[in-house]
Amino acid sequence: MQITATGLSKRFAREWIFRGLSHTFAAGSATAILGPNGAGKSTLLNTLAGQLLPTQGTVAYLENDRAVAVEDVPQRLAYAAPYLELIEELTLTELIKFHTRFKPLRPGLTSDELVSLMYLEKSRHKLVRDFSSGMKQRLKLALALYADAPLLLLDEPTTNLDRTGVAWYREHVAATRAGRTVLVSSNVPEEYDFCEQQLQITDFGAQAAR
Repeated sequence: MQITATGLSKRFAREWIFRGLSHTFAAGSATAILGPNGAGKSTLLNTLAGQLLPTQGTVAYLENDRAVAVEDVPQRLAYAAPYLELIEELTLTELIKFHTRFKPLRPGLTSDELVSLMYLEKSRHKLVRDFSSGMKQRLKLALALYADAPLLLLDEPTTNLDRTGVAWYREHVAATRAGRTVLVSSNVPEEYDFCEQQLQITDFGAQAAR
């Protein structure tokens, strides 16, 4: 999926988060959105995903040279972020079953295979609320990485992961990125060093737009 932002700007109250951003995220490309904490990287991701309305400017989507309406983007989108909540009252098996009703897994991949890819075989019937923070983050990532969706957004993907978890992330993002448009919000190089392009959000701050 191709995303084209034209004059994109977002303001909360009187504070501009970013202004005048024009950029095309080509289909199949991987782009890192960089900047310090609090600079607005997550806000930009959510605006590009159609989950936040821009204050100014437009976002257009193309898939196989056909326009995609913003209301149809969610079914084509896989998103992982530390602030996205899981349904913690469900077991791992129940959660995957519920999640895949709305966001199917990649063709040929079963729920049992996904559990094995996460190395969580012994936690199939464990409540998600009893998972460690690292296990929860690996679950969020797996559901996004292995979703059948052409657009993948990752916000600070290695949050709460130990070194083994970071290695797991790098292995599986490499295994699933082909043919997808990937956007990674980060300031940690090992989260985004596979990206061909980088976008500094501070280049589109209020001062830059003057």
